[in-house]
Amino acid sequence: MMTINKQLGYLIRYLREEKGLTIEQLALEAEVNRNYLGDLERGTRNPTILVLSKIAKGLGITLSNLFENIKEM
Repeated sequence: MMTINKQLGYLIRYLREEKGLTIEQLALEAEVNRNYLGDLERGTRNPTILVLSKIAKGLGITLSNLFENIKEM
């Protein structure tokens, strides 16, 4: 089973690509560093709720939508 960080990163990347956004575009929209966002997508960072809120807004979804398909370990 994937860690929560890996699941979240996979979901962020999936949603970003579904919306046709590059990592740079989402980083600008969400006001987060591009390298940090890349680390999140790879599941190597432990983001704060504030950062996740910004990313959700940048994706045009709610914060709760971001966690809908995350499975607990």
